[in-house]
Order: sequence, then C-alpha cells, then structure tokens
Amino acid sequence: MADTLAALRSLMASHTPPLDALVVPSEDYHQSEYVSARDKRRAFVSGFTGSAGLALVTKNEALLWTDGRYFLQAEQQLSDEWKLMRMGEDPSVELWISTTLPEASAIGIDFWCISAETAQKWKSLFAKKQQNLVPTTRNLVDEVWKDQPQAEINPVHVHPLKFSGRSVSDKLKDLRDNLKKEKARGIIVTSLDEVVWLYNVRGSDVSYSPVVHAFAVVTTKLAFFYVDERKLSSEVKSYMEENKIIVKDYNAVSSDVALLASNQLTSAKDLQSNDASETEVSSQKIWVDPRCCYSLYSLLRPDQILLQPSPLALPKSLKNPVEMEGLKNAHIRDGAAVVQYFAWLDKQMKEIYGASGYFKESESQNSKNHSGDAKLTEVSVSDKLEEFRASKEHFRGLSFPTISSVGPNGAIIHYGPQAKTCAELDPNSMYLCDSGAQYLDGTTDITRTVHFGKPSEHEKRCYTAVLKGHIALGNARFPNGTTGHALDVLARVPLWSYGLDYRHGTGHGIGSYLNVHEGPHSITFRPGLSVPLQASMTVTDEPGYYEDGKFGIRLENVLIIKEAATQFNYANKGYLEFEHITWAPYQTKLIDASLLLPEEIKWVNSYHMKCRDILAPYLNESDKAWLNQATEPIAA
Repeated sequence: MADTLAALRSLMASHTPPLDALVVPSEDYHQSEYVSARDKRRAFVSGFTGSAGLALVTKNEALLWTDGRYFLQAEQQLSDEWKLMRMGEDPSVELWISTTLPEASAIGIDFWCISAETAQKWKSLFAKKQQNLVPTTRNLVDEVWKDQPQAEINPVHVHPLKFSGRSVSDKLKDLRDNLKKEKARGIIVTSLDEVVWLYNVRGSDVSYSPVVHAFAVVTTKLAFFYVDERKLSSEVKSYMEENKIIVKDYNAVSSDVALLASNQLTSAKDLQSNDASETEVSSQKIWVDPRCCYSLYSLLRPDQILLQPSPLALPKSLKNPVEMEGLKNAHIRDGAAVVQYFAWLDKQMKEIYGASGYFKESESQNSKNHSGDAKLTEVSVSDKLEEFRASKEHFRGLSFPTISSVGPNGAIIHYGPQAKTCAELDPNSMYLCDSGAQYLDGTTDITRTVHFGKPSEHEKRCYTAVLKGHIALGNARFPNGTTGHALDVLARVPLWSYGLDYRHGTGHGIGSYLNVHEGPHSITFRPGLSVPLQASMTVTDEPGYYEDGKFGIRLENVLIIKEAATQFNYANKGYLEFEHITWAPYQTKLIDASLLLPEEIKWVNSYHMKCRDILAPYLNESDKAWLNQATEPIAA
C-alpha cells in the first residue's frame, strides 16, 4: 500500500498542473454502485473493499470516507497510513479539502468518475479559496495499477417481452414524449440499469448486476447504443436494427455528445438538412441527469443543459403487470431455496456441533467441532445456499455478495466473508444471512437472523424490537405523496424505546432482473433523498440492530406498494399500503412473545401460514415438515 501511495504522489507531482490532492471515487464512468473488477480503483488504492466510499490522497495524508454500514469493516481493512473519515460524523470530503488544503490548491480527479452534480458543488465551494478541481490527463490509479484486470468482453442478451413486459418502441415513445414536454431535443443516458432497461437487453459486465457497459443517446428522432460491438451477436445486432437503435462504439460517445451539442448528430443515412423540425429544435435543451459523468456534461454549453433527474428512473421503478408477476414468482422460488437452506443448516449444526438446533432453546454441549474434519464456515454455508438457488428455474446468479456472518461479524453491516479468513459457525452465537439472487423474471433480497443454541434474553429482546419495527412498517397505510423518509421512523420506534438504533436506511427499491438497489425512491432517515412512494413500486423493509463485537440482527422482506381500500379518503388523495412478496419464516425461538401486541402475534402467525401454503409445492416432504415446525403458531 505504501508503494502505491508513493507512486501516486509521484504522478501527482509530475502532473500538469501539479496536484495537491487526488480524489479516488468508488464509482465507474456510469456512477454505478457496484462496479467491475477493473473499476475497483478505490479498493485497490486503500485496501477497503466496501461498495461505498471515497479516497483522498494528499502530499502527506491518505483519508477514506465511508458511511455507517462500513465503519467497522473500514477500521479492520485500512492500514496505519490511512485515516477513516466517518460520513455523518466527520467533515465531508469537500469541506475537509476547502478548509484544510491551502489556497490555490489543485485537486485532481478523473472527470469520468464524478457526477456533474458533485463536480459543480465542489467547484463552487473550492472557488472560495481559489482552489481548482482539475481533470487528470489520464486516470492516475490506472497508471500505478500494474495488474489491473482487463475489461471483459461479455455477450449482450435480449431480455424478451415475456419478462420485460414492455417493448422498446413503447419505452422510446414515452421517453420522447417526455423530451417534447420539456422542450428537449435529446437526452444522454449514462446509468447502466437505465440503458439496458430502455433497450430491453441484459449482460454480465458487472458482477451481481445484469448490466452492460454502455451509454445511450436518444433524440426526438434517433436512438444510439454505445457499446463494445464484440459483445453483440448477429442476433442482437438484428434486434437493434429492428428496433431502429443505432449501434456505435463505446468510446464514440464523447464525440457524439459534442455533435449533439452542435445539433449535428445524425444517423448514417443522414437527416435532411432542411428538415423544418430540425431547424425548429436547434435552440432546445439537452436533458442531462445530475448523476451524468462530468466528462460528458462538460461537453455541453451551460445554456443548453436541462439538468434534472432522468425521466427513465421513475418508469423503471414502476413495475408493469408482467414484471410484477415475475417478481412474485421469483420470490416464491427464492423463498423455497431459503427454507431448504435453513432446514439443511439446522441438520448440519446438530450433526457437526451437537447444537440444540433451530427449534430447541438450550446451550450447545460442545461448540467445538466433534465430527472429525467436518466444519461449517460462513463461506461454505453461503455456497450451499447458492446451490439451492441455482437449482431453481430462471436462476442467473446472485444479486449481491452474500452477507453470511456469525457473532461479532454480524455487527459489520455489509460484512463480506472471505474463504481464508471467515469464521466458523458457532451454535452459541447469532447468525445473520442477507442474500439474494438474479432470476430472469425478478431480483430478490432477503435477510434472516437465527440462533442454533440458546439466545440470551437481551438478544431476544433486540430481535423482537427489530421484528416489531419490521411489522409496523410493513403494515403501514399512507396517503399518496408520502415519501419513504416519512415512514422510516415506524421501523425505528420499537428500538428507540430501548435507546437503540441502526446506521442504515430501512428500504430500497429492487429491480426486475436488474440492480438489487434501485431508485429513485427509498425508505431512509436521511431527509431530501426520497421521492414519493407510488403504487407498483417495490421496496425492502429491513430494520436491524448491531452490537459491536457481539452480534447483528436484520430482518428483510421485499414489499410491493399497492392501492389501499380505506374507509375514508381524506382530501381525495388516495391511500397506499404494502404487500409482502418474500416468503421465509422468522425464527420464533428468538421472539419474546410477551413483548408483542396481540395484533403483531396475529400478523406473524398469518404470515407463517402463508409461507406454508405458498412454498409447499416447491418443497420435498422433509423440507415441508421442517417448514411446518418453523411456522407453528405463536401463543399470546
């Protein structure tokens, strides 16, 4: 790590102009949350592997900013050369730069890896001390990363109508209607999930997300797809032609955006130069999402930019009936896999560790391995869970790296077990498993926390508080126009009553065979980050509690938002409610029923009966018997 920092500082010193600091973001050219192996520059530089964070290298210091999900992980992974900056507690990176670095400092960054919104905000702040945000002549991390992975050439696949539910022509028509409404003559689409959703294609360029490294530019007349053409089969090329999508090389997007800016972007056939409609639109705006990379944004004149959220984000989040049915079916198969997994794990814990198991509440006689060489680790059991999922119809891989965590590791909110260093399972400790899969008809995300020995009264009280918050949010009814920020408190109140809380949002949208984290909506304690919830959106319900060095608890289901039939309809707003589509039992051994209200007990029992009915056709007799025992009604 020291050699890497020294090499970077040498490049910073020789850069024109010389750089006082270098910003290394987590994001790729598309501002993605999850990036490909070759784009994990921040992880390479810092050693911190979490999905969110930002590194700053100055002449004398190295700092890493990340959020509450990753504080513990970052503490463990960062070397002594690095200082951890806790988002929400320490000054933001831009504030630190503006107050710590001297006047006229040059702060370097690859303009492809920073959004237009962030770049503008930083430039405005830095200008107060004559500090400058400088585009690096090349990505300096790439210069020092000698064994940087090569860009993969993975095939693009058409996502058929039986799964997508809407045609490309239909989506393009709606997009162009939005352009005309806003008097815009074109839009630059940089988010990978928006590009593939618009054109009904999928790929495997980023692990866990079925996306393609590509850009799109759409005008009132033309649609362009910028991609490495080696990824396209003859069938996919024909599909593009049929849908009047012009395929161009990935690297041609810069020159084409410049042509778009000067109103010269045409097809190979060319448009008639005297076309009245083209003359008419010459002064109209180009739509750019604030998340667009600054490199492309800066090719446009300020007076021609319509800077506002992409018109694709909301329709992508509003699932059509085909997508909704697919998501429900995918979650049923996924729930069956999770039940098979916990039934298998229960048996293994008894056989290998002499644990009392999923149902009985007693200390393990011997938590040491006493079955020869057999043992269970966080990685080996998560691999088994993947096996169960892989046997299901339409399975295409996991939707994120499985968080399989025992005891203290459960307190690391986004813990990523590694085969060589992961913990062995312990029947006397809590086990948290947050996992999900990609199926052709939907994306899943589920968390369950279990104990195979005797949980303490404190652990049961904490688990029950998390469950109460999970139930309260899932049972909420609320008027149209309500944001997730307004509902987030419902999941926290039971924890707050004990003086407990958690450092992450409570819910995120989920894609339809797309990204496991999908906006623009969310359920979060952070104000200003959420748009109103609408019918046919999906959202997770995942409160938790984490005790550093001891255990973690999280419970997560995917919900769909639907119209609610209420007795009254105040101000004619219309009301909404949630419907659970995740099916797997909560561990009743961890529930302190004395802390539940009668209606909460009734809800758990009703949910468990639905689990039995819905999953039974997908289970063998042994797994069905296990599920029946796991869903025995709770007595008040």
